[in-house]
Amino acid sequence: MFGARCLLLALRRCSSAPCPKHTQAARLRVCEALEAQEVAGDIKVQGWVRSVRSQKEVLFLHINDGSSLESLQVVADPTLEHRDLTFGSAVEVQGKLVKSLHRMQNVELKAENIRVVGPCDTLTFPFKPRERQPLEYSRQFPHLRCRTNTLSSLLRVRSEATAAIHSFFKDNGYVHVHTPIITSNDCEGAGELFHVRVMEDLFKTATSIVLSRCPQDVELFHKYVSPAQKGRLEQMLKNKFITISYTEAVEILKRAPQTFTFQPKWGSDLQTEHEKYLVKHCGEVPVFVVNYPYDLKPFYMRDNEDGPQHTVAAVDLLVPGIGELCGGSLREERLHFLQSRLERLGLADAYQWYLDLRQFGSAPHGGFGMGFERYLQCILGVDNIKDVMPFPRFPHSCLL
Repeated sequence: MFGARCLLLALRRCSSAPCPKHTQAARLRVCEALEAQEVAGDIKVQGWVRSVRSQKEVLFLHINDGSSLESLQVVADPTLEHRDLTFGSAVEVQGKLVKSLHRMQNVELKAENIRVVGPCDTLTFPFKPRERQPLEYSRQFPHLRCRTNTLSSLLRVRSEATAAIHSFFKDNGYVHVHTPIITSNDCEGAGELFHVRVMEDLFKTATSIVLSRCPQDVELFHKYVSPAQKGRLEQMLKNKFITISYTEAVEILKRAPQTFTFQPKWGSDLQTEHEKYLVKHCGEVPVFVVNYPYDLKPFYMRDNEDGPQHTVAAVDLLVPGIGELCGGSLREERLHFLQSRLERLGLADAYQWYLDLRQFGSAPHGGFGMGFERYLQCILGVDNIKDVMPFPRFPHSCLL
């Protein structure tokens, strides 16, 4: 019993005694290291090697982890060089962050230890150092193309654009709701209150946020992918959007000097070629087209009760180079109008739940949707929508 008590006291004293401290290197992302204003000792950075240059007295590396367009320069003793230390390899570098003598960068990492976490076979790796591959080539490697400057920039822009859109609606009092992905409904749109001004404000606010938070990433696209897009985007942000009716749009198309593949006529949907022409005709600024034909749109869009050309309160936002970016409408909140139309279409039973929404405390409302990938095309100037998707799916291509 005594021995047990002594052992217990000894254990208590041991547990209360201070343990020797082991300082662990602080891990920084590349963007954090580049933004550092002061030198720092004992830090760790992880990433992929973008370039290796070995000289007699010094070894230079540039590593990037996807957090920044700019890479971090690593300076090391040549003895730290390893045969697996090649372009594309994943590494962990530990050392001190010091002021750089190079005028193009503020700091650099003076390496004390370099560990190759994952080697890269440069002969079979599809991307090569200092080679700018076309987007069509990169599209063949959806699992690896995020290592390129263009696609890593795209991912950062997508992230900021998503956050900016959510922030816009949150700041304006909207509630984010996860609606079902699989439904029995053959209709589009959601139930938020809206006005065409909301579409314009959303576009300009979200774009301004993206430009302020990802200036280098956006500039990469404007410099190498679409050099004229910067000026077009500035025009879109500076000018007020134009509003025309569907009827006016058709008349403009009929008077157009060019020949369209699809002949414009009242009652037919506007094709992409028509939408792009309308934007060009209006001075390359975004255009709202309102009041579409009644028979052209889904049952839930509000009847304008006009004539002789019967229309509904629908709107599309057309933007330069893309065509339709947003589409929406006022919803038909009047029960008898909605019920009458559903009965004519033979859909009254299938949409009884929709009628219930009008019967039990309905209010005037509307909704719109925005094509997110089209939005990215618009601000970056990317022609093919597949090149603004991380993992595009299209016929005969589902690589992952």
